[in-house]
Amino acid sequence: MDKAIIFDVDGVLLELTRPEEELFFKPLATRMDASTLSRDWNNYRLRNDEEIVREIVERQGWPASDALVIKQEYLALLEKALTEGLKSEAITGAAELLGTFAPHARLGIATANFHRAAELRLKQAQMWEAVSGTAFGAEGGGAKSAILARAIAATGLAPSQIIFIGDNVNDVQAGLQNEVHFIGFSTSPQRLSQLREAGAVNLSSDHHQTEKLVRELLNASI
Repeated sequence: MDKAIIFDVDGVLLELTRPEEELFFKPLATRMDASTLSRDWNNYRLRNDEEIVREIVERQGWPASDALVIKQEYLALLEKALTEGLKSEAITGAAELLGTFAPHARLGIATANFHRAAELRLKQAQMWEAVSGTAFGAEGGGAKSAILARAIAATGLAPSQIIFIGDNVNDVQAGLQNEVHFIGFSTSPQRLSQLREAGAVNLSSDHHQTEKLVRELLNASI
């Protein structure tokens, strides 16, 4: 396939629920007062799970090796919780969007979540198979632009043949820096305004509109 659509996960394919968010901090709660840690991902140096854990470990003066242990504990907790009732909530229309374009374009993800966390959550929502072939997460570090760059390289396609769909200002920046088509998605008018101010030209508030924009950007050939 000579076209690709790369998705952010949280806010585009899945909602990040409060219980899921708190699981991220649970391994830290056995080592410190985790209530003192910000739940606003933008308050950390880089909005990337690997980088956030590394920053907290560094700030606390713990051995650098603790970062990997904390990651492994978190992923084990997440996997267990997802088998015991925790639900990953799909964004309305996300599964249908993947189904529409899977036969016509290479689909993937570029997320600041750990790869395994994204896999576990998307599997439960029955969306993993569609994006698994080009799936990149926090591993390797860096800002979203670096994660997206790794995904783009894996497709082997020119940026003009790729669409990236995200819901945060750093997603807009990643799209611009990597020179791909970008669609800013959010059900929040305030968030859409922020994406527009950051430079997003194509905006969508529901995935019916997302589908139309994808077809327009890829010249209605898929």
